Amino acid sequence: MEFNLKKGITYTAKQKVERKDTAAQYGSGLVEVFATPAMIALMENAAMNTVLPYLDEEHNTVGFEVNVRHLKPTPVGMQVECTATLIEAEGKKLVFKLEAKDEEGKIGEGSHIRYIINSKMFMQTLNK
Repeated sequence: MEFNLKKGITYTAKQKVERKDTAAQYGSGLVEVFATPAMIALMENAAMNTVLPYLDEEHNTVGFEVNVRHLKPTPVGMQVECTATLIEAEGKKLVFKLEAKDEEGKIGEGSHIRYIINSKMFMQTLNK
C-alpha cells in the first residue's frame, strides 16, 4: 500500500502541566517541573496526530527513535505545546521535526522517527 503523505504537514499538541507531569512524579528527577519523559510523550503524540488523519482505519504509527533536547524547565500550571512537522516520508518511515514551547518560549526541540503499521497485523505478530 502506498501512503501519500505530504512533507510540511503539522500538528500541535497542547497540555497544561500538572503535578503528575513533573520529574518528581515520573521518577526522572527530584523537582516539580515538567518532566523530560512527559515532554517526549507530548512530542510523540503530536507526531502521531500529524499523520493519523491521512491514514485509513487499518493503519497507525509506532515510535521508533526520539532525539530531543530539553532546553529549560516549565513549572506546574503553565501551558505547554509541541508542534510536529513531517519533514520526510519514505515508504512507511516518517521523520518529524519537533519543537516544544511553554508560555515563555522554546523548551525543547528535536526529531522523531515513526513507522506506519497495519494495527491488526502488528498485534497478531506481537501476540504469537
